[in-house]
Amino acid sequence: MFVTPNTDFWRKTHYGFTVDDGPFCYLEVGGEFEAKVKITGEYKNRFDQMGLMIRKDEKNWIKTGIEFVNNEINLSAVVTIKRSDWSIVELIDNPKSVWLKVIRIEDAIQIMYSINNQDFILMRLAYFPENTPVMVGLTAASPDGKGFQALFENFEITHTPDVKNG
Repeated sequence: MFVTPNTDFWRKTHYGFTVDDGPFCYLEVGGEFEAKVKITGEYKNRFDQMGLMIRKDEKNWIKTGIEFVNNEINLSAVVTIKRSDWSIVELIDNPKSVWLKVIRIEDAIQIMYSINNQDFILMRLAYFPENTPVMVGLTAASPDGKGFQALFENFEITHTPDVKNG
């Protein structure tokens, strides 16, 4: 996809503004699940981003993926429960592509990443309301830029009723 310029997802915290206008292609999913995707972007401008989103509504969502900050490719997670927070982890050697995986177990979301689609590293464990269907899918944004090319590959969602037991 070509990412729409001047788009983002954010609610209030620190910056004081709310924006909710980035592209989001999703499926509605209930119960426990695992979602996974490989992402590759031609990031150009500060805060260019792409990845996975889990969304209950405009006030309750999580987005995770790559965010281009200080000319570096960073892993990013924004957890929004009425207000957004933000965490980033710098990736060494700016890999061309990254695999993302999110797993929903009861009232928690595990956020993981991999460079090789074999060794997944837990980046974050976040609260998210349980027992409610959510939208799960692909998102991207270019808050400060003129857009960029984003490639999503091998996207899959799997229901995982036994994920707690390994």
